[in-house]
Amino acid sequence: MLADLRMEPSGQFEKFCLMSSTDFEYLLGKVGPYISRQDTVLRRCIPTQERLAMTLRFLATGDSFKSLSYLFKVSTQTVLRCVHETCSALIDELRYGIKLPENPEEWYMVANDYDTKWQYPHCVGAIDGKHVIIQSPIHSFSEFINYKGTFSIVLMVLVNANYCFLYTNVGCQGRISDGGVFKNTSLSKNR
Repeated sequence: MLADLRMEPSGQFEKFCLMSSTDFEYLLGKVGPYISRQDTVLRRCIPTQERLAMTLRFLATGDSFKSLSYLFKVSTQTVLRCVHETCSALIDELRYGIKLPENPEEWYMVANDYDTKWQYPHCVGAIDGKHVIIQSPIHSFSEFINYKGTFSIVLMVLVNANYCFLYTNVGCQGRISDGGVFKNTSLSKNR
């Protein structure tokens, strides 16, 4: 299924994974060795490409593990394990690729890129958050319930003019407002 999508010039792969096949190949090269598995006598392993696609689909759409199990034709537990292992590998491999500017000159370069590329002067980044749906943590009561009535944590990112991450923060409780999420980050404290 995934191989068929990658070969089509229709853009279906980009819609499915929300990234180009080139970016997908880059990520696969980074995390592939950590998430690949060997076939056994009892079962065939899930291909590395499908493990990554399953995770990207989950992260991009918030589909439930049950829904992904139907889509990829594997058990819900397998989806859970694949997503968890792949996310861990992505964090380990990509964590040092995110670099917050450290001095005024680097911040000036970020602002200059926004001014040059987007005609948006004095901008040092675009910031946004996404609620990531979670299961209710034990004894959390309403701490993680967001404005939509679901349990979530917030993923907040700051990007430069070229959409590259400058800063990420994950884990703030879903009930907290955008301003509160920002206030609880190390980015806010380093102003």
